[in-house]
Amino acid sequence: QVQLVESGGGLVQAGGSLRLSCAASGHTISNYAMGWFRQAPGKERECVGAINWSGGVAYYPDSVKGRFTISRDNAKNTVYLQMNSLKPEDTANYYCAGAPRTGWGTWARRTYDYAYWGQGTQVTVSS
Repeated sequence: QVQLVESGGGLVQAGGSLRLSCAASGHTISNYAMGWFRQAPGKERECVGAINWSGGVAYYPDSVKGRFTISRDNAKNTVYLQMNSLKPEDTANYYCAGAPRTGWGTWARRTYDYAYWGQGTQVTVSS
């Protein structure tokens, strides 16, 4: 059983940056695809970045492309989300998720394909 714990959220002004971390325990995530998702009040949970097991392939939606970067350090069992040029519309609760799959495809952006989830960390961007 994998436990995921997010950290690094907080309050930042528009244009600022934050780096989220997701520390895994209980099992190695080196053969897991990992994703970052966010959910704002009244909205569906959406993927803002996903990365395959090796870190060689990543997905970003257009809304964050060029601003967010997902990365992983399998030796540390940790995944990161670097968020730059933050906008008020980025305000949400951000969740880390893991899927024990070494393949890659459009499934990586879907919430229901991830088996393990963290509790989330709040990101608030002020204008």
